[in-house]
Amino acid sequence: MRPQEHMKTMGTWPVFLTAISTILGAILFLRFGFAVAHVGLVSTLMIVALGHMVTLPTALAVAEIATNQKVEGGGAYYMISRSFGLNIGGAIGLALYLSQAISVAFYVIAFAVACRDLLSWVDIHHGLTIDPMGLNLLVMALLTLLMVGKGANLGVKALYVVAVLLFAALALFFAGAGPGNPVLDPTATISPTLLLADGTLLERYTFFEVFTFIFPAFTGIAAGLGLSGDLKDPRRSIPKGTIWATVMGIVIYIAVAVKLWWSAPLESLATDELYMENIALWGPIIPIGLAAAAISSALGSVMVAPRTLQAIAADGLFPQSVSAWLSHGRGLTQEPVRASVATCAIAFGFVLLGDINAVAEIISMFFMVTYGAICLVSFLEHMAADPSYRPTFRSHWSISLTGAVLCVVLMFGMNPTYAVTSLAIMVGIHWWVSRNGGGQRGMARLFRGVIFQIQRALQLALQMSDDDDLEESAGWRPFVLSISQDTFLRREGFDMVKWIAYRHGFGSYMHFVQGFLSAETQGWAKKAQSDLIKRARGNRSRVHLDTIISPSYTSAIAQCIQLPGISGKGNNLFLMEYAPEHPTNRDQLIDNFDLLCAAGLDLALLRSSGRTFGNKHDIHLWISPADAVQSNLMVLLAYILQGHPDWSEARISVFFLHDGEHADAEESLRMSIREGRLPIAEQNIEHIRHEMSSVQTIKHKSGGADLVILGFNPTDLQSMKEDAFERFAGLGEVLFVHGLKPIEIQ
Repeated sequence: MRPQEHMKTMGTWPVFLTAISTILGAILFLRFGFAVAHVGLVSTLMIVALGHMVTLPTALAVAEIATNQKVEGGGAYYMISRSFGLNIGGAIGLALYLSQAISVAFYVIAFAVACRDLLSWVDIHHGLTIDPMGLNLLVMALLTLLMVGKGANLGVKALYVVAVLLFAALALFFAGAGPGNPVLDPTATISPTLLLADGTLLERYTFFEVFTFIFPAFTGIAAGLGLSGDLKDPRRSIPKGTIWATVMGIVIYIAVAVKLWWSAPLESLATDELYMENIALWGPIIPIGLAAAAISSALGSVMVAPRTLQAIAADGLFPQSVSAWLSHGRGLTQEPVRASVATCAIAFGFVLLGDINAVAEIISMFFMVTYGAICLVSFLEHMAADPSYRPTFRSHWSISLTGAVLCVVLMFGMNPTYAVTSLAIMVGIHWWVSRNGGGQRGMARLFRGVIFQIQRALQLALQMSDDDDLEESAGWRPFVLSISQDTFLRREGFDMVKWIAYRHGFGSYMHFVQGFLSAETQGWAKKAQSDLIKRARGNRSRVHLDTIISPSYTSAIAQCIQLPGISGKGNNLFLMEYAPEHPTNRDQLIDNFDLLCAAGLDLALLRSSGRTFGNKHDIHLWISPADAVQSNLMVLLAYILQGHPDWSEARISVFFLHDGEHADAEESLRMSIREGRLPIAEQNIEHIRHEMSSVQTIKHKSGGADLVILGFNPTDLQSMKEDAFERFAGLGEVLFVHGLKPIEIQ
């Protein structure tokens, strides 16, 4: 269940302050000098640029998504889940929540580093040794009491004080001079192994290792999103607050990196993580600023994380009792007290870990997953071109795609083991959320829209590049159209279309509803289409299924053959199926033969015997001198059928039938099959001379075949009508083929 409606009191400033206080957080003070020393100024600026090639697309995507929909509590989680669906959104939301909760521990550990001079002073002057871990736990306990007791409003008020101290520290840092850098080479770094005064060796870190330690600094853009449920106008406040904080952060990052490089020896920056004290106009302001930054970032994270967790619980992604407990809020603002308790418990666990670099790596991975997902949502929304997606602020699809791809690349560049582990955790969370009923409607809508746009573009491209010479050089492929009113009497006709269209072409199967278009016939047609789709599911069908309502078969055929096929081009093969006891489709093909030929279609008529293709082991082709036009088409259709898994074990046998006068044509057929690289063994091409009835010869030789393919010609229809097909009664399924013009086996 969702929590009850609550009072929303915040504007743009809390979003900006929460984001900027995290952006200008502990990493800026502790790791930028470290980065300049280990990889040089140029590479440090590259890290800043690379980090913002991820965060800027994310900030723009966030602004876009936020201006398209009503944004409730949960920030980034809410946006992703409402675009991708609860199934994917829940998995990403839990990863986002964990990264936010772990961030609290990261900033608390950083606060202890800021207090090192104070702890040293207390030890020297008062003989009181304070363990940094004890200080970490004390600060964590105070944060927990603050959030449980007073909530986010007091936290936001504290951010104003923190922001003043933060900017004061930066101002005095830029006003200072420092001893200067004797080697003003922007590419210079410390030596690979630096001998310290205590005799230990300091090894130089690589580019990606430094990037991993610094990346949490760039994650501040997500901090303000978590306040979405408390904002009076999130569509306005989230884009403005997030983008301004991001832009200001970039400027300050570059300025701090250049100032550190200019003002201090690289060895000093490498060995003293708070060397900024020696550069600032008043040294003590740096640990004060760091303390303020650490506390502000911890405050930002401890305000945002519980709201993400509360939103996830409100969507019912946990077991019912857990969701009900975590989603409950206090007072008119629905303060997430219980979610805060859970968040602080997780943070306590990571505070005990104590290693700031290890925590930074974990945070980086989870944030990368989240940012990549946000960029991917934005990209897919652009690609889907859904009319309901109407953000008042628009980014460009290429920016979002760049951000999504970079996230994946950087994850594996930073730590392949962590990357694989985090993705495995995501898969596990997704599986767990799926079992607990996370829906996929949003995700299905999004991907259906993308597939629609791809299909649309390809169809238009095929149509615009319609070149007969090019098509002939590329070889014949089937674009098969079938119409039948016997769809639910037999499935042989549908199966034949399915097999022909499986790999090499496209298929359209139309169920014929006889009558005039009306509400009643439309209802019949929709039900028939729905039943047909159900039948096709799970059968490896790649056929477009539809219905046609028309007063007669002739008008239905005329309508269908004039429409472009699913491929975006016209159809080239028309197929009908019949059974001797239901001959309507056969008679309609005979009656409309001239119409179909006028449309330029090759024709196929499947005669169903009731055997349903037996074991699908034997395909027999019978080719006579009269089949000169369609012989290659018959061979290709047999080859195409063999490509379907249902017919993969089938053996194709070709019988050249003659009366003694055209035996030389057999060699031409053999050559065509050999040069066409068709899987028909030469020993399976047989030369048969018939003395009397060719029909009896065929029946004798192919009576047990699972499918027999025969040719037919207009003269057969004119002279024999339906007997052209019925004379082969006694065989299994027979596919009669008529080619309009010869095709070449490439």
